[in-house]
Amino acid sequence: MSVTIKDVARQAKVSTTTVSHVLNATRFVSKDAKKSVLDAVADLNYAPSAVARSLKVKSTKSLGMLVTTTLNPFYAELIKAVEKNCYAAGYNLVLCNTDGDPEKTDSYLKMLVQKRIDGILVMCTEYDHDLFKTLTAQRNLPMVVMDWGPTDDYLDRIQDNSFLGGYMATQHLIECGHADIGYIGGPSKKLPAIQRFEGFKKAMQEAGHRINSQWIIQSNFECEGGKSAIRQMLALADKPSAVFISNDMMALGAISEAQQSGVKIPEQLSIIGYDNISFSAHFNPPLTTINQPKDTLATMAVTALIERIKEPGKAGRTLLIEPDLVIRSSVAMKLN
Repeated sequence: MSVTIKDVARQAKVSTTTVSHVLNATRFVSKDAKKSVLDAVADLNYAPSAVARSLKVKSTKSLGMLVTTTLNPFYAELIKAVEKNCYAAGYNLVLCNTDGDPEKTDSYLKMLVQKRIDGILVMCTEYDHDLFKTLTAQRNLPMVVMDWGPTDDYLDRIQDNSFLGGYMATQHLIECGHADIGYIGGPSKKLPAIQRFEGFKKAMQEAGHRINSQWIIQSNFECEGGKSAIRQMLALADKPSAVFISNDMMALGAISEAQQSGVKIPEQLSIIGYDNISFSAHFNPPLTTINQPKDTLATMAVTALIERIKEPGKAGRTLLIEPDLVIRSSVAMKLN
């Protein structure tokens, strides 16, 4: 039989109201009475009902997180950073993998609402109209979208400054003496892919370098996509001396495929990636890349969501994460 607050009050010889004030720190209670209550709680191994408490204070100290399936370690690293920030802020994290399925998303949303979570983080690798239509119907649920999603007055978006990152990556190759530079990008409908390509074009145009359309290949942000794209590029009679590959998974796949084809990295082909996943530092050669600061992204997202929980009427914002260059060994100086 479970122990109730009445049992604690009876053993401590105080009222149930006094027990409640001690446990919730809602009013001053004398030192002796407080000690009696805490001793009774310890003796009886009493655990207050989280559900009952949440109904009373209108908070469960729990956050939900919706993610879509991906093989990219970037998202696993980001989820880990989010959980760390939630724990530090005193919140539990309920993680739900939607597989990009609107029906599954709707089911998870209903479950999270029933559990009375305080707010929700959304991290989607694919933009899906039906998915976001489902999300935007939950206007009473504080929400922050990580990476990209709908523009709406009631939610915040945290985004990587992908245009700047694409510009920085290309500029680094140019500073290393490269003019014949190729580009392997993600799906053309993804905002980060679009912005990284725009950054690439701006850096090339500023330097006065020709953009060879044969060296521009659209892929899928996955390892196999990088392998396929670099095979296509290496089959050309006229090849670039360097390639900006717009995420690390494709870059690592491309390096592996190029090396198996007998191409030396970076002596014969320089490669720069994007994301700075942890494995990129331990590859051969270690990958020069653009860092998306995952801890910063997670901290901003959790902080923004807690602020929105406390002030639900706040206007929606778009917050940018600034990337930075991580120089390793996959880019060589081009000697003329």
